[in-house]
Amino acid sequence: MSQSDEVRAVDADAAQLAPETLAEARAEASAPASRADAREAVAADQDAAAAPSPPPPAPKGSLWRDRNFLTLWSGQALSQFGAQITELAIPVLAVLMLNATEWEVGVLGAAQVAAFLVVGLPAGAWIDRMRKRSVMIWADAVRAVALATLPILALLGVLEIWHMILVALIMGVATVFFDVSYQSIIPSLVRTDQIGEANGKLQSTYELANIAGPGIGGWLIGVLTAPFAIFATVGTYVASFVALLFTHDHEKLRPREDRRPLVHEIGEGLRWVFGNPLLRRIVGTTGTANFFGTIAQTLVPIFVLRELGLSPQMFGIVFSLSAVGGLVGAVVTPRIIARLGEARAIPVSAIAFSVAPFFLPAVSLVPALAFPLLVVQGFIMSFTILLYNITQVSFRQRITPPRLLGRMNASIRFVVWGVMPVGALLAGALGTWLGTVPTLWIAATGELLACLFVVIGPFWGMRALPDAHAEHTDRDEPASDAPERRR
Repeated sequence: MSQSDEVRAVDADAAQLAPETLAEARAEASAPASRADAREAVAADQDAAAAPSPPPPAPKGSLWRDRNFLTLWSGQALSQFGAQITELAIPVLAVLMLNATEWEVGVLGAAQVAAFLVVGLPAGAWIDRMRKRSVMIWADAVRAVALATLPILALLGVLEIWHMILVALIMGVATVFFDVSYQSIIPSLVRTDQIGEANGKLQSTYELANIAGPGIGGWLIGVLTAPFAIFATVGTYVASFVALLFTHDHEKLRPREDRRPLVHEIGEGLRWVFGNPLLRRIVGTTGTANFFGTIAQTLVPIFVLRELGLSPQMFGIVFSLSAVGGLVGAVVTPRIIARLGEARAIPVSAIAFSVAPFFLPAVSLVPALAFPLLVVQGFIMSFTILLYNITQVSFRQRITPPRLLGRMNASIRFVVWGVMPVGALLAGALGTWLGTVPTLWIAATGELLACLFVVIGPFWGMRALPDAHAEHTDRDEPASDAPERRR
Protein backbone atom coordinates (compact mmCIF):
# COMPACT_ATOMS: atom_id res chain seq x y z
CA MET A 1 0.00 0.00 0.00
CA SER A 2 1.83 3.01 -1.08
CA GLN A 3 0.35 5.85 0.49
CA SER A 4 -0.49 7.35 -0.52
CA ASP A 5 -2.68 11.03 -1.41
CA GLU A 6 -9.41 16.49 -7.54
CA VAL A 7 -10.96 18.89 -9.71
CA ARG A 8 -13.97 17.62 -7.80
CA ALA A 9 -13.88 18.39 -4.09
CA VAL A 10 -15.49 17.21 -0.91
CA ASP A 11 -18.10 19.54 0.51
CA ALA A 12 -17.54 21.91 3.39
CA ASP A 13 -18.19 19.08 5.85
CA ALA A 14 -14.60 18.01 5.21
CA ALA A 15 -13.54 20.74 7.61
CA GLN A 16 -14.77 18.46 10.36
CA LEU A 17 -12.03 15.98 9.58
CA ALA A 18 -9.27 17.95 11.24
CA PRO A 19 -9.63 16.86 14.89
CA GLU A 20 -8.75 13.15 14.48
CA THR A 21 -7.90 10.11 16.42
CA LEU A 22 -4.42 9.72 17.71
CA ALA A 23 -3.68 6.03 18.05
CA GLU A 24 -2.15 4.32 21.09
CA ALA A 25 1.05 2.41 20.53
CA ARG A 26 2.52 -1.00 20.78
CA ALA A 27 6.02 0.43 20.29
CA GLU A 28 8.25 1.22 23.27
CA ALA A 29 7.44 4.35 25.26
CA SER A 30 9.86 7.21 24.76
CA ALA A 31 12.31 8.31 27.45
CA PRO A 32 11.05 10.72 30.17
CA ALA A 33 13.20 13.50 28.74
CA SER A 34 11.27 13.28 25.48
CA ARG A 35 8.05 14.36 27.14
CA ALA A 36 9.78 17.35 28.65
CA ASP A 37 11.05 18.43 25.24
CA ALA A 38 7.60 17.99 23.74
CA ARG A 39 6.04 20.09 26.51
CA GLU A 40 8.68 22.78 25.95
CA ALA A 41 7.85 22.84 22.23
CA VAL A 42 4.13 23.16 22.95
CA ALA A 43 4.73 25.88 25.55
CA ALA A 44 6.87 27.83 23.09
CA ASP A 45 4.12 27.72 20.49
CA GLN A 46 1.48 28.75 23.02
CA ASP A 47 3.63 31.74 24.04
CA ALA A 48 4.10 32.66 20.39
CA ALA A 49 0.37 32.38 19.80
CA ALA A 50 -0.25 34.88 22.59
CA ALA A 51 1.65 37.57 20.69
CA PRO A 52 -0.25 39.55 18.05
CA SER A 53 0.22 38.25 14.53
CA PRO A 54 -1.27 39.21 11.17
CA PRO A 55 -4.32 37.15 10.23
CA PRO A 56 -3.97 34.54 7.49
CA PRO A 57 -4.78 35.87 4.02
CA ALA A 58 -7.47 33.23 3.44
CA PRO A 59 -10.96 34.76 3.26
CA LYS A 60 -13.77 33.47 5.41
CA GLY A 61 -15.96 30.80 3.96
CA SER A 62 -15.20 28.01 1.53
CA LEU A 63 -11.78 27.63 -0.04
CA TRP A 64 -13.52 27.88 -3.40
CA ARG A 65 -13.23 31.66 -2.88
CA ASP A 66 -9.58 31.56 -1.81
CA ARG A 67 -7.65 32.48 -4.97
CA ASN A 68 -4.29 31.84 -3.33
CA PHE A 69 -5.18 28.28 -2.33
CA LEU A 70 -6.73 27.64 -5.74
CA THR A 71 -3.43 28.65 -7.39
CA LEU A 72 -1.54 26.04 -5.37
CA TRP A 73 -4.33 23.52 -5.95
CA SER A 74 -4.31 23.92 -9.74
CA GLY A 75 -0.55 23.40 -9.95
CA GLN A 76 -0.68 20.33 -7.76
CA ALA A 77 -3.60 18.91 -9.74
CA LEU A 78 -1.51 19.00 -12.92
CA SER A 79 1.55 17.65 -11.11
CA GLN A 80 -0.39 14.71 -9.68
CA PHE A 81 -1.89 14.02 -13.10
CA GLY A 82 1.57 13.85 -14.65
CA ALA A 83 2.92 11.68 -11.84
CA GLN A 84 0.25 9.08 -12.61
CA ILE A 85 1.37 8.94 -16.24
CA THR A 86 4.96 8.31 -15.17
CA GLU A 87 3.88 5.74 -12.58
CA LEU A 88 2.58 3.68 -15.49
CA ALA A 89 5.28 4.60 -18.04
CA ILE A 90 8.29 3.75 -15.84
CA PRO A 91 7.40 0.07 -15.20
CA VAL A 92 6.28 -0.40 -18.81
CA LEU A 93 9.60 1.02 -19.97
CA ALA A 94 11.57 -1.25 -17.62
CA VAL A 95 9.57 -4.48 -18.07
CA LEU A 96 8.63 -4.43 -21.76
CA MET A 97 11.26 -2.25 -23.44
CA LEU A 98 14.39 -2.98 -21.35
CA ASN A 99 13.34 -6.54 -20.36
CA ALA A 100 14.22 -5.94 -16.70
CA THR A 101 14.40 -8.97 -14.40
CA GLU A 102 12.57 -9.29 -11.08
CA TRP A 103 15.72 -8.20 -9.25
CA GLU A 104 16.25 -5.16 -11.51
CA VAL A 105 12.64 -4.14 -11.03
CA GLY A 106 13.16 -4.47 -7.28
CA VAL A 107 16.27 -2.27 -7.35
CA LEU A 108 14.45 0.32 -9.46
CA GLY A 109 11.56 0.35 -6.99
CA ALA A 110 13.97 0.71 -4.06
CA ALA A 111 15.76 3.61 -5.78
CA GLN A 112 12.49 5.52 -6.10
CA VAL A 113 11.94 5.63 -2.32
CA ALA A 114 15.45 5.12 -0.88
CA ALA A 115 15.78 8.85 -0.15
CA PHE A 116 13.07 8.67 2.53
CA LEU A 117 15.31 6.28 4.46
CA VAL A 118 18.62 8.04 3.76
CA VAL A 119 17.79 11.77 3.99
CA GLY A 120 14.25 11.74 5.37
CA LEU A 121 15.10 12.76 8.93
CA PRO A 122 17.59 15.59 8.26
CA ALA A 123 15.31 16.87 5.49
CA GLY A 124 12.59 17.54 8.06
CA ALA A 125 14.94 19.54 10.28
CA TRP A 126 16.28 21.51 7.28
CA ILE A 127 12.78 22.21 5.99
CA ASP A 128 11.74 23.61 9.38
CA ARG A 129 14.52 26.20 8.89
CA MET A 130 13.46 27.17 5.37
CA ARG A 131 10.39 28.50 3.59
CA LYS A 132 8.48 25.43 2.53
CA ARG A 133 7.15 26.99 -0.66
CA SER A 134 10.70 27.77 -1.82
CA VAL A 135 11.74 24.16 -1.14
CA MET A 136 8.83 22.91 -3.26
CA ILE A 137 9.77 25.24 -6.13
CA TRP A 138 13.35 23.95 -6.25
CA ALA A 139 12.20 20.33 -5.92
CA ASP A 140 9.88 20.71 -8.92
CA ALA A 141 12.73 22.14 -10.99
CA VAL A 142 15.04 19.24 -10.12
CA ARG A 143 12.39 16.63 -10.86
CA ALA A 144 11.55 18.16 -14.25
CA VAL A 145 15.19 18.26 -15.36
CA ALA A 146 16.06 14.76 -14.09
CA LEU A 147 12.98 13.12 -15.60
CA ALA A 148 13.53 14.78 -18.98
CA THR A 149 16.82 12.89 -19.38
CA LEU A 150 15.02 9.52 -19.82
CA PRO A 151 13.24 10.27 -23.12
CA ILE A 152 16.35 12.07 -24.36
CA LEU A 153 18.51 9.00 -23.69
CA ALA A 154 15.86 6.81 -25.31
CA LEU A 155 15.84 9.05 -28.38
CA LEU A 156 19.62 8.64 -28.62
CA GLY A 157 19.23 4.87 -28.30
CA VAL A 158 21.49 4.56 -25.24
CA LEU A 159 18.95 4.19 -22.41
CA GLU A 160 19.78 1.39 -19.93
CA ILE A 161 18.27 0.25 -16.66
CA TRP A 162 21.03 1.91 -14.60
CA HIS A 163 20.07 5.26 -16.11
CA MET A 164 16.54 4.76 -14.81
CA ILE A 165 17.84 3.80 -11.38
CA LEU A 166 20.04 6.91 -11.21
CA VAL A 167 17.18 9.20 -12.25
CA ALA A 168 14.94 7.48 -9.70
CA LEU A 169 17.47 8.22 -6.95
CA ILE A 170 17.69 11.92 -7.89
CA MET A 171 13.94 12.30 -8.15
CA GLY A 172 13.54 10.47 -4.85
CA VAL A 173 15.65 13.04 -3.02
CA ALA A 174 13.71 15.91 -4.60
CA THR A 175 10.43 14.20 -3.75
CA VAL A 176 11.41 13.85 -0.08
CA PHE A 177 11.88 17.60 0.18
CA PHE A 178 8.75 18.32 -1.85
CA ASP A 179 6.44 15.93 -0.01
CA VAL A 180 7.53 16.88 3.51
CA SER A 181 7.10 20.57 2.62
CA TYR A 182 3.78 19.85 0.90
CA GLN A 183 2.34 18.15 3.96
CA SER A 184 3.59 20.98 6.17
CA ILE A 185 2.60 24.05 4.13
CA ILE A 186 -1.20 23.87 4.41
CA PRO A 187 -1.37 25.50 7.89
CA SER A 188 0.49 28.53 6.48
CA LEU A 189 -1.95 28.92 3.58
CA VAL A 190 -5.36 28.53 5.23
CA ARG A 191 -7.00 29.07 8.61
CA THR A 192 -6.89 26.28 11.17
CA ASP A 193 -10.58 25.51 10.71
CA GLN A 194 -10.00 25.09 6.95
CA ILE A 195 -7.21 22.49 7.19
CA GLY A 196 -9.60 19.56 6.86
CA GLU A 197 -11.33 21.10 3.84
CA ALA A 198 -7.97 21.85 2.21
CA ASN A 199 -6.75 18.29 2.72
CA GLY A 200 -10.02 16.93 1.38
CA LYS A 201 -9.69 18.98 -1.80
CA LEU A 202 -6.04 18.05 -2.33
CA GLN A 203 -6.72 14.36 -1.68
CA SER A 204 -9.70 14.38 -4.02
CA THR A 205 -7.56 15.98 -6.72
CA TYR A 206 -5.03 13.20 -6.29
CA GLU A 207 -7.73 10.59 -6.76
CA LEU A 208 -9.15 12.32 -9.83
CA ALA A 209 -5.62 12.34 -11.27
CA ASN A 210 -5.48 8.62 -10.49
CA ILE A 211 -8.61 8.14 -12.57
CA ALA A 212 -7.62 10.13 -15.65
CA GLY A 213 -3.83 9.86 -15.55
CA PRO A 214 -3.23 6.13 -16.08
CA GLY A 215 -5.86 5.84 -18.81
CA ILE A 216 -4.40 8.72 -20.78
CA GLY A 217 -0.92 7.47 -19.91
CA GLY A 218 -1.73 4.09 -21.44
CA TRP A 219 -3.01 5.83 -24.58
CA LEU A 220 0.13 8.01 -24.78
CA ILE A 221 2.34 4.94 -24.35
CA GLY A 222 0.49 3.24 -27.19
CA VAL A 223 0.80 6.26 -29.48
CA LEU A 224 4.18 7.71 -28.49
CA THR A 225 5.85 4.81 -26.60
CA ALA A 226 6.71 4.97 -22.91
CA PRO A 227 9.81 7.21 -23.02
CA PHE A 228 8.02 10.04 -24.79
CA ALA A 229 4.88 9.77 -22.66
CA ILE A 230 7.18 10.79 -19.80
CA PHE A 231 7.54 14.22 -21.42
CA ALA A 232 3.93 14.90 -20.35
CA THR A 233 4.97 14.54 -16.72
CA VAL A 234 7.90 16.90 -17.24
CA GLY A 235 5.42 19.51 -18.47
CA THR A 236 3.21 19.10 -15.40
CA TYR A 237 6.18 19.57 -13.05
CA VAL A 238 6.92 22.81 -14.88
CA ALA A 239 3.27 23.86 -14.40
CA SER A 240 3.52 23.12 -10.68
CA PHE A 241 6.72 25.18 -10.54
CA VAL A 242 4.96 28.18 -12.08
CA ALA A 243 1.89 27.86 -9.84
CA LEU A 244 4.08 27.83 -6.73
CA LEU A 245 5.79 31.02 -7.90
CA PHE A 246 2.40 32.77 -7.81
CA THR A 247 1.30 31.25 -4.48
CA HIS A 248 1.66 33.33 -1.32
CA ASP A 249 1.99 32.04 2.24
CA HIS A 250 2.19 33.66 5.68
CA GLU A 251 4.91 31.37 7.01
CA LYS A 252 7.48 33.03 9.29
CA LEU A 253 11.00 31.65 9.47
CA ARG A 254 12.19 30.61 12.90
CA PRO A 255 14.73 33.03 14.42
CA ARG A 256 18.31 31.80 14.18
CA GLU A 257 18.67 32.00 17.95
CA ASP A 258 15.80 29.52 18.27
CA ARG A 259 17.66 26.88 16.27
CA ARG A 260 19.51 24.04 17.95
CA PRO A 261 22.05 21.54 16.60
CA LEU A 262 20.62 19.47 13.75
CA VAL A 263 20.83 16.19 15.68
CA HIS A 264 18.89 17.68 18.58
CA GLU A 265 16.17 19.02 16.27
CA ILE A 266 15.84 15.66 14.52
CA GLY A 267 15.49 14.00 17.92
CA GLU A 268 12.85 16.53 18.94
CA GLY A 269 10.75 15.61 15.91
CA LEU A 270 11.10 11.88 16.60
CA ARG A 271 10.19 12.34 20.27
CA TRP A 272 7.13 14.36 19.33
CA VAL A 273 5.84 11.56 17.08
CA PHE A 274 6.77 8.52 19.16
CA GLY A 275 5.97 10.19 22.46
CA ASN A 276 2.32 10.27 21.36
CA PRO A 277 0.79 6.82 22.00
CA LEU A 278 -1.95 7.25 19.40
CA LEU A 279 0.39 8.44 16.67
CA ARG A 280 2.64 5.46 17.37
CA ARG A 281 -0.18 3.10 16.51
CA ILE A 282 -0.96 4.98 13.29
CA VAL A 283 2.72 4.85 12.33
CA GLY A 284 2.82 1.12 13.14
CA THR A 285 -0.13 0.35 10.87
CA THR A 286 1.04 2.61 8.04
CA GLY A 287 4.65 1.40 8.13
CA THR A 288 3.74 -2.31 8.19
CA ALA A 289 1.20 -1.87 5.39
CA ASN A 290 3.72 0.05 3.29
CA PHE A 291 6.44 -2.57 3.79
CA PHE A 292 4.36 -5.53 2.63
CA GLY A 293 2.41 -3.40 0.14
CA THR A 294 5.67 -2.41 -1.54
CA ILE A 295 6.59 -6.07 -1.94
CA ALA A 296 3.35 -6.58 -3.83
CA GLN A 297 3.36 -3.36 -5.84
CA THR A 298 6.95 -3.89 -7.00
CA LEU A 299 5.95 -7.12 -8.73
CA VAL A 300 2.53 -5.99 -10.00
CA PRO A 301 3.90 -4.81 -13.41
CA ILE A 302 5.55 -8.20 -13.99
CA PHE A 303 2.42 -10.02 -12.77
CA VAL A 304 0.01 -8.03 -14.94
CA LEU A 305 2.10 -7.39 -18.06
CA ARG A 306 3.97 -10.71 -18.31
CA GLU A 307 2.06 -13.41 -16.43
CA LEU A 308 -1.50 -12.20 -17.10
CA GLY A 309 -0.59 -10.77 -20.51
CA LEU A 310 -2.52 -7.50 -20.24
CA SER A 311 -1.44 -4.70 -22.56
CA PRO A 312 -0.10 -1.38 -21.22
CA GLN A 313 -3.37 0.24 -22.28
CA MET A 314 -5.43 -2.27 -20.25
CA PHE A 315 -3.01 -1.89 -17.35
CA GLY A 316 -3.66 1.86 -17.42
CA ILE A 317 -7.43 1.35 -17.50
CA VAL A 318 -7.20 -0.90 -14.43
CA PHE A 319 -5.37 1.91 -12.61
CA SER A 320 -7.96 4.46 -13.74
CA LEU A 321 -11.05 2.44 -12.75
CA SER A 322 -9.46 1.47 -9.44
CA ALA A 323 -8.83 5.12 -8.64
CA VAL A 324 -12.57 5.85 -8.80
CA GLY A 325 -12.67 4.29 -5.35
CA GLY A 326 -10.39 7.02 -4.04
CA LEU A 327 -12.55 9.80 -5.47
CA VAL A 328 -15.68 8.22 -4.00
CA GLY A 329 -13.84 7.85 -0.70
CA ALA A 330 -12.90 11.54 -0.66
CA VAL A 331 -16.51 12.57 -1.31
CA VAL A 332 -18.14 10.30 1.30
CA THR A 333 -15.46 10.47 3.99
CA PRO A 334 -17.27 13.27 5.90
CA ARG A 335 -20.45 11.17 5.98
CA ILE A 336 -18.60 8.05 7.10
CA ILE A 337 -16.93 9.98 9.90
CA ALA A 338 -20.25 11.51 10.93
CA ARG A 339 -21.73 8.03 11.26
CA LEU A 340 -18.79 6.08 12.72
CA GLY A 341 -16.87 8.85 14.45
CA GLU A 342 -13.34 9.96 13.62
CA ALA A 343 -11.67 7.47 15.93
CA ARG A 344 -13.52 4.38 14.69
CA ALA A 345 -13.00 5.33 11.04
CA ILE A 346 -9.29 4.56 11.45
CA PRO A 347 -9.53 0.85 12.44
CA VAL A 348 -12.47 0.26 10.08
CA SER A 349 -10.54 1.60 7.08
CA ALA A 350 -7.39 -0.25 8.18
CA ILE A 351 -9.20 -3.60 8.30
CA ALA A 352 -10.53 -3.07 4.78
CA PHE A 353 -7.22 -2.11 3.18
CA SER A 354 -5.49 -4.98 4.99
CA VAL A 355 -7.90 -7.63 3.62
CA ALA A 356 -8.15 -6.34 0.03
CA PRO A 357 -4.57 -7.37 -0.99
CA PHE A 358 -5.64 -11.04 -1.07
CA PHE A 359 -7.61 -10.28 -4.23
CA LEU A 360 -4.36 -9.66 -6.11
CA PRO A 361 -2.74 -13.14 -6.05
CA ALA A 362 -6.21 -14.70 -6.21
CA VAL A 363 -6.45 -13.35 -9.77
CA SER A 364 -3.94 -16.03 -10.82
CA LEU A 365 -6.51 -18.72 -9.90
CA VAL A 366 -9.09 -17.32 -12.34
CA PRO A 367 -7.10 -15.50 -15.06
CA ALA A 368 -10.22 -15.20 -17.22
CA LEU A 369 -11.59 -12.76 -14.62
CA ALA A 370 -8.31 -10.90 -14.20
CA PHE A 371 -9.57 -7.51 -15.37
CA PRO A 372 -12.66 -7.18 -13.12
CA LEU A 373 -10.89 -8.65 -10.08
CA LEU A 374 -7.99 -6.25 -10.44
CA VAL A 375 -10.41 -3.34 -10.70
CA VAL A 376 -12.38 -4.44 -7.60
CA GLN A 377 -9.20 -4.88 -5.59
CA GLY A 378 -7.89 -1.49 -6.63
CA PHE A 379 -11.24 0.21 -5.95
CA ILE A 380 -11.39 -1.11 -2.38
CA MET A 381 -7.79 -0.18 -1.70
CA SER A 382 -8.19 3.37 -3.07
CA PHE A 383 -11.44 3.97 -1.17
CA THR A 384 -10.23 2.78 2.21
CA ILE A 385 -6.72 4.28 1.99
CA LEU A 386 -8.26 7.66 1.15
CA LEU A 387 -10.57 7.47 4.19
CA TYR A 388 -7.63 6.53 6.39
CA ASN A 389 -5.29 9.19 4.99
CA ILE A 390 -7.64 12.17 5.20
CA THR A 391 -8.40 11.31 8.81
CA GLN A 392 -4.89 10.74 10.10
CA VAL A 393 -3.11 13.44 8.05
CA SER A 394 -5.55 16.16 9.16
CA PHE A 395 -5.03 15.08 12.75
CA ARG A 396 -1.26 15.21 12.47
CA GLN A 397 -1.34 18.74 11.06
CA ARG A 398 -3.70 20.08 13.72
CA ILE A 399 -2.07 18.42 16.72
CA THR A 400 1.51 19.46 15.92
CA PRO A 401 3.01 22.86 16.83
CA PRO A 402 3.92 24.84 13.68
CA ARG A 403 7.64 24.83 14.50
CA LEU A 404 7.62 21.00 14.44
CA LEU A 405 5.50 20.38 11.35
CA GLY A 406 8.37 19.62 8.99
CA ARG A 407 10.11 17.35 11.48
CA MET A 408 6.87 15.60 12.41
CA ASN A 409 6.09 14.75 8.78
CA ALA A 410 9.71 13.80 8.06
CA SER A 411 9.86 11.54 11.13
CA ILE A 412 6.70 9.73 10.09
CA ARG A 413 7.82 9.48 6.47
CA PHE A 414 11.21 8.18 7.61
CA VAL A 415 9.45 5.17 9.14
CA VAL A 416 6.48 4.56 6.86
CA TRP A 417 8.38 5.27 3.63
CA GLY A 418 11.80 4.22 4.87
CA VAL A 419 10.67 0.59 4.95
CA MET A 420 9.70 0.72 1.28
CA PRO A 421 13.17 0.39 -0.33
CA VAL A 422 13.76 -2.64 1.88
CA GLY A 423 10.43 -4.07 0.75
CA ALA A 424 11.25 -3.43 -2.91
CA LEU A 425 14.61 -5.22 -2.66
CA LEU A 426 12.97 -8.10 -0.81
CA ALA A 427 10.36 -8.30 -3.57
CA GLY A 428 13.11 -8.67 -6.16
CA ALA A 429 14.84 -11.38 -4.13
CA LEU A 430 11.66 -13.34 -3.31
CA GLY A 431 10.35 -12.96 -6.87
CA THR A 432 13.58 -14.42 -8.24
CA TRP A 433 13.66 -17.24 -5.67
CA LEU A 434 9.98 -18.21 -5.25
CA GLY A 435 8.27 -16.63 -8.24
CA THR A 436 5.89 -13.69 -8.56
CA VAL A 437 2.61 -15.24 -7.38
CA PRO A 438 3.95 -16.91 -4.18
CA THR A 439 5.56 -13.58 -3.26
CA LEU A 440 2.21 -11.83 -3.70
CA TRP A 441 0.58 -14.28 -1.26
CA ILE A 442 3.34 -13.59 1.29
CA ALA A 443 2.83 -9.85 0.88
CA ALA A 444 -0.95 -10.14 1.33
CA THR A 445 -0.51 -12.10 4.55
CA GLY A 446 1.87 -9.48 5.89
CA GLU A 447 -0.51 -6.65 5.01
CA LEU A 448 -3.25 -8.38 7.00
CA LEU A 449 -1.13 -7.96 10.14
CA ALA A 450 -0.80 -4.21 9.59
CA CYS A 451 -4.25 -3.35 10.91
CA LEU A 452 -3.57 -4.88 14.34
CA PHE A 453 -1.83 -1.73 15.63
CA VAL A 454 -5.04 0.30 15.38
CA VAL A 455 -7.57 -2.52 15.76
CA ILE A 456 -6.13 -3.54 19.14
CA GLY A 457 -6.25 -0.16 20.80
CA PRO A 458 -8.42 2.67 22.12
CA PHE A 459 -10.14 3.67 18.88
CA TRP A 460 -13.23 1.54 19.32
CA GLY A 461 -14.00 3.19 22.66
CA MET A 462 -13.65 6.72 21.27
CA ARG A 463 -15.75 8.68 18.83
CA ALA A 464 -13.88 11.95 18.32
CA LEU A 465 -10.13 12.28 18.26
CA PRO A 466 -8.50 14.72 20.70
CA ASP A 467 -7.82 18.16 19.31
CA ALA A 468 -4.59 20.08 19.80
CA HIS A 469 -5.76 21.78 23.01
CA ALA A 470 -6.86 18.52 24.61
CA GLU A 471 -3.64 16.78 23.59
CA HIS A 472 -1.50 19.53 25.08
CA THR A 473 -3.48 19.32 28.30
CA ASP A 474 -3.12 15.55 28.45
CA ARG A 475 0.63 15.80 28.10
CA ASP A 476 0.93 18.16 31.04
CA GLU A 477 -1.72 16.70 33.37
CA PRO A 478 -3.09 13.25 32.50
CA ALA A 479 -6.87 13.45 32.40
CA SER A 480 -9.00 10.80 34.03
CA ASP A 481 -10.56 9.83 30.70
CA ALA A 482 -7.26 9.78 28.77
CA PRO A 483 -6.61 6.45 26.99
CA GLU A 484 -4.44 4.07 28.95
CA ARG A 485 -0.81 3.86 27.76
CA ARG A 486 0.12 0.42 26.52
CA ARG A 487 3.38 -1.14 25.40
